[in-house]
Amino acid sequence: KLYVREKVPPVITIISPSAGAYVANNKQTITFTVVDEDGGSGVDHTSVVVKVDGVVVTGVGRVSNTQFSYTPPTALTDGNHTVTINASDNDGNKAVEKSVTFKVDTIPPTLNISAPTNELVTNTASITVRGNPNDASTSPVTVKITLNGTDQGAITVGGDGTFTKTLTLKEGANTIVVTATDAAGKASTVSRSVT
Repeated sequence: KLYVREKVPPVITIISPSAGAYVANNKQTITFTVVDEDGGSGVDHTSVVVKVDGVVVTGVGRVSNTQFSYTPPTALTDGNHTVTINASDNDGNKAVEKSVTFKVDTIPPTLNISAPTNELVTNTASITVRGNPNDASTSPVTVKITLNGTDQGAITVGGDGTFTKTLTLKEGANTIVVTATDAAGKASTVSRSVT
């Protein structure tokens, strides 16, 4: 009986995380598929090798015949991580290696509000909010301000990392809430009460 080996390698596709993704989860699940051609020899499941930052990992699970997942058992450090995946089919055809680099960010940005001071009493309706959001591992940081629960629109953070926004207060008590959110979705909030 003559057996002719196929020549088409399987194809690896990384589903998540995507390239350049910012993730707040330091045990980010890596999901990928390895698909051989129709009528091919099929994927050699023992050939699937996952490396995280150059180190071969164990514990890669099969979700289905073509889909795999791996969740790190210990937390990844904040910063960039690279996942590399290799696989072959049952005829020994090696897939083109696929890799993806993503960033873990578990720390919310710091948010310093220099003006106004909390519990400020003023006789001027117009007030300027000044601040400096800073994030050690993820930029850019987006800033949102609400005045008495109403969103005050887009806030531009300057090249020097500071922002200013002029608000019009109502007579009596006012609540200003400033929120800084980094690219991984981590947020810090500072409130100011102004009368």
